[in-house]
Amino acid sequence: ANMSVTKTNLPIKKWSEADRPREKLIEKGKKNLSNAELMAILIGSGNKTESAVSLCKRILASVDNNLNTVGRLALNQLTQFKGIGEAKAISIVAALELGRRQQKQEIPMLSTIKSSNDVFNFMQPLLGDLEHEEFWVLFLNNSNKVIHKKMISSGGQTGTLIDNRLIFKKTLELSAVALILIHNHPSGSLKPSEADKNLTSSIQKAAETLSIKILDHIIITEKDYYSFADNGIL
Repeated sequence: ANMSVTKTNLPIKKWSEADRPREKLIEKGKKNLSNAELMAILIGSGNKTESAVSLCKRILASVDNNLNTVGRLALNQLTQFKGIGEAKAISIVAALELGRRQQKQEIPMLSTIKSSNDVFNFMQPLLGDLEHEEFWVLFLNNSNKVIHKKMISSGGQTGTLIDNRLIFKKTLELSAVALILIHNHPSGSLKPSEADKNLTSSIQKAAETLSIKILDHIIITEKDYYSFADNGIL
């Protein structure tokens, strides 16, 4: 029965603007889509008389809009709906199974930073014995938990070039509220250079305009560290 309607299916790009879930997801973000709209993205097209969104609304209505129930539907129950062939049914089942598995997976524990020593212990294994200089940023939430760490640049033995825009683009993407800057000194010297100080203040100025806190800048060597905050130069 499904074969007869495939040629006349309305592809998503032919729908009215209001009915295009893919574009809505791009423009407004995934959280603004209804369950039916998300499911419509999976199936791509509806049938001769209804759009993918309408068809998905009908599928959801048949199970009282309960996604868990949809996830338990057999393929042959889904293919009862006009416009849902085996391939579309498989997409729906696979997507809901992925969602179920994601829920079961443990959310990784985030490291909480309470002191400069925590930063040293967290980053020393990555940077302590490198022979070249690297500059990293830790991105923190408002509980001082590290939500992401990123290497911003990697250079020779005498310094690295930093692009502030790259740091703040990532900060805004992650909705981080605080940053900790880290770089290593392969020479073993713990003394911050003038370049280190200038870099810190330029990042700090940019952070201020975005209401983002720079909590510290830590210089790491193999066995020790220097904290700008602990030494009152931040």
